[in-house]
Amino acid sequence: MSSAALPPLVYAPPSEPFLTILHQDADLVVFDKPSGLLTVPGKAPELADCLETRARARLPDVRLVHRLDMDTSGVVVMAMNPPAQRHLGLQFERRKLSKTYIARVWGEVAADEGEVDLPLICDWPNRPRQMVDPERGKPALTRWQVLARENGTTRLRLFPLTGRSHQLRVHMLSLGHPILGDRLYAGPEAQNAAPRLQLHAESLTLRHPTGGRECRFEASCAF
Repeated sequence: MSSAALPPLVYAPPSEPFLTILHQDADLVVFDKPSGLLTVPGKAPELADCLETRARARLPDVRLVHRLDMDTSGVVVMAMNPPAQRHLGLQFERRKLSKTYIARVWGEVAADEGEVDLPLICDWPNRPRQMVDPERGKPALTRWQVLARENGTTRLRLFPLTGRSHQLRVHMLSLGHPILGDRLYAGPEAQNAAPRLQLHAESLTLRHPTGGRECRFEASCAF
């Protein structure tokens, strides 16, 4: 990965809608996170506004389970009590749930479907960037299918079978099709082809902490 400096970031999260709740019950609450909003606070004071902080303002007992990148939009689940947090956390840890994402990528992908099986590790001198490393990387697997080819870009549905940091962004880059609007991994043309990262967490299917029934939560894609 190039050691070029990251583009400067001005943190200006959207204020409207302040918080979008897709589902809420005694054990869990599901949000539709907008692009540009951190899931958890950053270290600097100006990075305090985030989905977790907004959720706690309305639901003081809410507990973090997982995260989405700041620039990624879509489904995020949080727990409403410690047992539910443990139950949901183990589902993520043991890969007992399934996720789908929508992405628009640079170029027209030739095949209709496929998979990327490339191990990932932090590109430490250039963090938070990640990179493919066959020797030291942690296993990472993404399946994908083409939804539409759109005048030099492609709309994909992505199925991450693992949950590595920036997995979908690096795996699409490895195909030669970086995600549009990706300030970390895309070249200038692909980066400037969209006003935001064109990556959206479309659905999350999990087992409910009480009773174990299968639940699927969806957030419509805004691009």
